[in-house]
Amino acid sequence: MTTPPLFKRIALLGIGLIGSSVARIARERADIAGEIVANARTQATLDRVMELGFADRVELDPARAVAGADCVMLCAPVGAYEALAQTIAPYLDPGCIITDVGSTKQSVIRDVTPHVPAGVHFVPAHPLAGTEYSGPDAGFTTLFQGRWTLLTPLPGTDPGAVEKISELWRRCGSMVEAMEPAHHDRVLAIVSHLPHLIAFTICGTAEGLEEESRAQVLKFAASGFRDFTRIAASDPVMWRDIFLNNREALLEMLQRFTEDAQAMARAVRWGDPAYIEHRIQQGRAIRRSLIELKQA
Repeated sequence: MTTPPLFKRIALLGIGLIGSSVARIARERADIAGEIVANARTQATLDRVMELGFADRVELDPARAVAGADCVMLCAPVGAYEALAQTIAPYLDPGCIITDVGSTKQSVIRDVTPHVPAGVHFVPAHPLAGTEYSGPDAGFTTLFQGRWTLLTPLPGTDPGAVEKISELWRRCGSMVEAMEPAHHDRVLAIVSHLPHLIAFTICGTAEGLEEESRAQVLKFAASGFRDFTRIAASDPVMWRDIFLNNREALLEMLQRFTEDAQAMARAVRWGDPAYIEHRIQQGRAIRRSLIELKQA
């Protein structure tokens, strides 16, 4: 017996890595959506989506994209959410569920909630999966396999809507957990946002070296520096918006990191091998834990 789709029509506003991966999975699995509609800022992107064949319909106008949809997923950079929510609000059908994939949750709730019409449900979400690539060609159907998706619904949100979004992500391959929005932003500040800030900064430091030193850095780059450059290749608009919309938690974690880095610098300066080895062992323990949790 065929399982009916969760949604008759899903509208994806933004069709980069996350949006195009969801679309590809929904195309492969008939139990997610009966129709897939893609929206993007440029016609060239939408033309590419049609060439790739993972959407049934494309719309340049977000209002046209959401008309008749029972699930609308915001997949643009979080800085664009407020304008998008304001634009689409008059065109949302009663009973529609708005969700998102943004890496900050308090700012998303702040920007979207005032524009959610009566009778429409809002379930903020964040799939913890990604690569350094972007655009409609970047997506793939196994992106979310074995990865967590965090939901941050507000108190009073319709439980049925929360369960439908949970099930959508489970069908995409994710494990799902609920989290309070402020706690989400603090956790992501340390596990995602701060590492990206450090990676961008280190690559900027390398770029600022004298030409001869810079050339040798690039020529003889070891795996550690290469890992930083992979992270630093991420979409600049997306990460600009994340940094600015989670600034308090990010700055708190940056201050903690700075203090720890200064302590390590003192140990190196004054020749404290026990402290250095202790911190390295802590890092090794974190890595082992990630491997055991299959999140490495």
